Amino acid sequence: MALNHNIKGALLMSLAMACFNFNDAMIKLVTDDLTTGQIMFIRGVLTSLMILAVAWRLSALRPIPALFDKWLLLRTAGEIVAAITYVYALSMMPLPNAAAVLQALPLAVTMGAALFLGEQVGWRRWLAILVGFLGVMVIIQPGAEGFSFASLMVVGSVFGAAIRDLATKKIDPAVPSLMISLVAAVSICLTGAIWVGVTGTWKPVSVDNLLILAFGSVMLFGGYQTIIMAMRTGEISFIAPFRYTSLLWAIALGILLIGEMPDAWMLAGSTIVVAAGLYAFYRETVLQRRRRAETGNSPVVP
Repeated sequence: MALNHNIKGALLMSLAMACFNFNDAMIKLVTDDLTTGQIMFIRGVLTSLMILAVAWRLSALRPIPALFDKWLLLRTAGEIVAAITYVYALSMMPLPNAAAVLQALPLAVTMGAALFLGEQVGWRRWLAILVGFLGVMVIIQPGAEGFSFASLMVVGSVFGAAIRDLATKKIDPAVPSLMISLVAAVSICLTGAIWVGVTGTWKPVSVDNLLILAFGSVMLFGGYQTIIMAMRTGEISFIAPFRYTSLLWAIALGILLIGEMPDAWMLAGSTIVVAAGLYAFYRETVLQRRRRAETGNSPVVP
């Protein structure tokens, strides 16, 4: 039974990564025609409406005072930072390269958990984190002039997403996942509106671009829901490594839809990042098994 749950969870995680990358590819397709603020606003409106409809149907909405939980606010801030920086980075660098840097997210989350949540991280996982970030350096290839603005943006997205994921762990479990997703989508929508209002940069939106963003919004909504289902199915230590299927989707979509071929530096760096991440997952699995053996508890699979 546990194996069946794990396989289902792995398939859901892989599907979530496919959805997120289709969304990223749709954003990449419109970055030449629309501004970052426009993309965030339009996609935010469409995604918010979808989540609101489902949340209302499932009675997952909560009173406004519940939205002022400090961890939910921190998660929302991390989500906004991650969205702004990643959308902006996509307008300036190839999708596979941006996605490859984003593979460092699990390592950044592990580092943040050790530094800010007091979780125990041994020297082996610290070494994996260091190696993983060296892999990021290989991907972004800082030259004599230092880091490019695009590379700084995508690294900023990693840390914004890490704040989001760490804060998610601290949110009251009574708050429905759909409500958390709705807060994030609405916040990104409002941020995009403010960006457009401050900069005054609104370009005409063609029907084609609107349809592209609509499809991206559907994929984003699908990604939100399938990743939640994945993390609630089976053992996280088995399912989490399937996050790295994201890189395969990014490379395939970059080639097929955008015409972006990955270079040797991107492939080498992403191999280092993924290997470091998989080793960190492996070490966490070993430690979990050791703790169970010491306490005499067996894993519980929902």
